[in-house]
Amino acid sequence: MQPCTAPKLHGRTLFAPTISFPSHFHTRKYRTMNITHTAGNYTLYKEKTAIGTATLQAGRLWVEIAPGWRRRGYGSYLVKEILQQNGGYDVKRETLFTAALPESEAAGALLQKFGFVSQGDMMVRRRVPDLSAVQLCHEFLAAHLLPGGLYVDATCGNGHDTEFLCRLAESAGRVLALDIQPAAVQNTNARLAAAGLGGIGQAVVHDHAKLGELVAPGTADCVLFNFGWLPGADHEVHSTADGSLPALQAALDALKPRGVLAAVLYSGQVIGDSEKQAALRFFRALPLTKYTVLVCEFANWASTAPLPCFVIKK
Repeated sequence: MQPCTAPKLHGRTLFAPTISFPSHFHTRKYRTMNITHTAGNYTLYKEKTAIGTATLQAGRLWVEIAPGWRRRGYGSYLVKEILQQNGGYDVKRETLFTAALPESEAAGALLQKFGFVSQGDMMVRRRVPDLSAVQLCHEFLAAHLLPGGLYVDATCGNGHDTEFLCRLAESAGRVLALDIQPAAVQNTNARLAAAGLGGIGQAVVHDHAKLGELVAPGTADCVLFNFGWLPGADHEVHSTADGSLPALQAALDALKPRGVLAAVLYSGQVIGDSEKQAALRFFRALPLTKYTVLVCEFANWASTAPLPCFVIKK
């Protein structure tokens, strides 16, 4: 079998030893395709006929497609499945794939089809996670806050934001997390324990509208809200303006000067937009003499997209 125009690919992310492929793929074009994998050797079958092979040794992959099956998309199919199985299309995961410089125009076209670009003596396919409202909040807080403070996660959910705040606070800081749902508090404390952060943060069952019962005025460096519902739970249970507006005011009272309130607002078919609009009215009415307010709209996203907002206390 002669080498095809598919290039040699190499890279730590692409060729991790744990690569596995499902036995069958059910796309319309390739519903009779399957790939077998044994000790770094791959065989691509069309029905019962082996039409291509790939060998993975020492982080390098050599792909061959049988002469009668070339230029019919099967090389693309094999490369795509390798990328797919290694997170190459995961919008929440950072990945880096590399390939040798192509030996032919067709090989170069194949690489470019999958997002590879020339970089020095190799071709590179790099993907960073799409920016989200929550990620923007995290990056903003990391840029404006120092370790060692008091941070509050007023809607801890499953603990992702709480874990972030604990890592921001470091060992000299303290993180308090709140949620009215016991399952959320349990999930958060379990996450912190598993991450070795239980000595920095703790979640408790408490109404965020009554934040002032747990945090003295002028003592918090940050209060973070991620409104909506508990991921993985009943969407009918979600935050509303009746509780969220008092919680936002309580958070402002709890902040020390230069402290930051960060909130992600949501709207949509399940929860409507009453909470979002009420929170925006609240933020826009805050006096400039006391607060700097940022509403960070993703201009080319849908109007129902999550909306990150920041309030810096003067």
